[in-house]
Amino acid sequence: MSYQHPAWGQQPLTPEPPKTGGPKWAKKRVVIPAGFGLFVVGVMFGAAGSGGTGNAASSKPAPTVTKTVTAQHVEPAEDKADDKPAKAEKAEAPKKDADGGEKVPDFVGMGLQFAQDAAQEKGFYSLKSHDSTGRDRMQAFDRNWKVCSQNIKAGKTAPTDNTLDFGAVKLEEECPASDKRAPEAVGGKMPDLVGESVNAARGALASGTSITVTDAADDRMVLMESNWKVCTQKPAAGAALTGQPVEFTAVKFEESC
Repeated sequence: MSYQHPAWGQQPLTPEPPKTGGPKWAKKRVVIPAGFGLFVVGVMFGAAGSGGTGNAASSKPAPTVTKTVTAQHVEPAEDKADDKPAKAEKAEAPKKDADGGEKVPDFVGMGLQFAQDAAQEKGFYSLKSHDSTGRDRMQAFDRNWKVCSQNIKAGKTAPTDNTLDFGAVKLEEECPASDKRAPEAVGGKMPDLVGESVNAARGALASGTSITVTDAADDRMVLMESNWKVCTQKPAAGAALTGQPVEFTAVKFEESC
């Protein structure tokens, strides 16, 4: 191939690049911005929604159906209450004996606490007890005492508001042949208190009486007066009580004066 030098003032000729097998436009890339694609999709959906709205607006409204409901009559609650069966009347309390009392059980031989419980089960709630020996000891612990006598005979019907009085001794003691009560001053005269417990002798006198007690056998202090018995007394039995002091000598019950 021969090469010709260009004439003065003319541009040299540039050889053309060799031709390839495909068109020039095949090598170019078409770039679509992401925002433009979203814009197109939005326009498409907007058109579709607009078309649906137009169809809904052009459609005819649904007919309104009116249903008539007839009100039912309801009976008042108070009217129905009359239909309920009347409540059964309470069963009458069992009648007591003709005189309104109860048969008194036999309490003799029972422990004092057990006898009191049994009396309450029968409806007797007014209860008392005393020392059957006449020593005027207190029944501080009822379970340590047993019943020797009762003021209302067993088997007798008595009103339940009556007071039951039990004569009792300690469990290790024998019941006396007859119930003995503590002595009492009668008619303003000094009672015979020899042989009585100092405690019972004190109870037989007026509460304001001045009393002196000395040991007849030794120089011991008389503390538990229910365990001591009177050996001598001054004034003597039958003397008028005018408020004068009273003197006793005493020994323990198991001792001799």
